[in-house]
Amino acid sequence: MWRMARESSLAGDEQLVLLLHPHWKTLIRPILIAALVVAVALVAEALPSGSSALAVRGAVGVAAVLVLMVLLIVPLLRWRTTTYELTTKRLRTRYGIVTRRGRDIPLTRINDVSFEKGPLDRLLGAGRLVVESAGEHGQIVLTDIPRVEYVQATLFRLVEDEQRRLERDQRNQP
Repeated sequence: MWRMARESSLAGDEQLVLLLHPHWKTLIRPILIAALVVAVALVAEALPSGSSALAVRGAVGVAAVLVLMVLLIVPLLRWRTTTYELTTKRLRTRYGIVTRRGRDIPLTRINDVSFEKGPLDRLLGAGRLVVESAGEHGQIVLTDIPRVEYVQATLFRLVEDEQRRLERDQRNQP
């Protein structure tokens, strides 16, 4: 059902080429923090029994659940609800857990596509995609893109294909 809704938001002759989420590396820090919180909660559970220790264990348990909700679940939801879509007509970004936001850039407005990869990005296969477009916003930087070189090459090819199609249509106009 979700996929049908996504596909119904495309124009009639538009096709989805790539659908991406941010690279999984964005979840490393929240997972490490969650492991630390669980370790602290387990240590608190090992405290000697008694009425005061029981209150401390209960407080630590409640705090651990709250910390896990904020520091693990929120980044996981943010990762899951952030999408980058390449179609045959545009680049679409969608993000937001409660309030959804998005931006569409027609391929015909894209002037330049480049990428950057740091040492960790090279190791994990991710990077930043920088898209220059004609218009009021000018540049969009998409961070933590998986297989960024492939995405950059695909986007560049789609831009060229769309420009060729427009030129061909203009030549065929009477």
